[in-house]
Amino acid sequence: MKAMILTRTGPAVDNPLRMREVPVPMPADGQILVKVLACGVCHTELDEIEGRLSCKLPVIPGHQIVGTVEGGSTGRFAAGERVGIGWINSACGRCGFCQRGNENLCTQFKSTGCDADGGYAQYTVVDESCAYPIPERFEDAQAAVLLCAGAIGYRALRMTGFSDGQRLGLFGFGASAHILLQLVKHRYPKSQVFVFTRSGQKDHQQLAASLGADRVAATAEAGGDKLDCAIDFTPAWKPVVAAMRALERGGILVINAIRKEDTDKNALLELDYCSDLWLEKSLKSVANVTRADIQQFLPLAAEVPIKPTVTTFNLERANDALKMLKAGKMRGAAALTLC
Repeated sequence: MKAMILTRTGPAVDNPLRMREVPVPMPADGQILVKVLACGVCHTELDEIEGRLSCKLPVIPGHQIVGTVEGGSTGRFAAGERVGIGWINSACGRCGFCQRGNENLCTQFKSTGCDADGGYAQYTVVDESCAYPIPERFEDAQAAVLLCAGAIGYRALRMTGFSDGQRLGLFGFGASAHILLQLVKHRYPKSQVFVFTRSGQKDHQQLAASLGADRVAATAEAGGDKLDCAIDFTPAWKPVVAAMRALERGGILVINAIRKEDTDKNALLELDYCSDLWLEKSLKSVANVTRADIQQFLPLAAEVPIKPTVTTFNLERANDALKMLKAGKMRGAAALTLC
């Protein structure tokens, strides 16, 4: 089969992925073989490729996978059935975190496309307990980006404790935020959603406005807004500082990122305790997704229905997609198509 493989980490601008012919993987007991139809392109791939997030090497990246079941165990799925695979590839199932449904915190958590080969290839394998039926409403590329960008945004929103009538701030407006905005507008019609981006990201700002954002502005302009909750989707530290300063008393900020690209370790020290942290403001982080997040989010996305904006690329152009994402030029989400 054809696969885009990472053999060593380095800058995304150097086209680090290489096309290779490799054997089709063989499913182990309890696993299914999936023929990949589409695979979303996520910022986490940049973290792996550029060395901020440790991964096995060589590795086939990609953790937002839609495909058809071609073999292996069939206890849950029929041959030819369309399924999705997300970031969670496996967990121990025995520890206290797993028993409480927080397998995302399991010390043996393994991630698709990082600890195990993923979907930048024609075929992949996964434990059938970590595969999910895909609602018929969605095309392959649309469904793919829901499996991480959508599900992790859903988890981050729940972690804020958000309720109808509150003000929500979204810092950064890429794949995850543009999906979450649609969900919030559907489920919380009395609420206001403010979107903040880099000052030059006009396409991102226009997309946010078209999807119903109540205010769209540059991150530096967030200080005048009092937000009950906020979610940071960016790879930098400065939006975290801006979001904390914009929070109302008792407000909660959730950072929806695995790694930060910003190397300025002193950026967090810009926070002033009295004005930025005092009065019971809270700062949380999201760590991966659970199976339940994906299981709950997919039917909810179909109910809304969420309509992801997706730019598609052939498998061979995976490096091009990653470079656009790195430069902040991707409008909405991106996916590789293999059909």
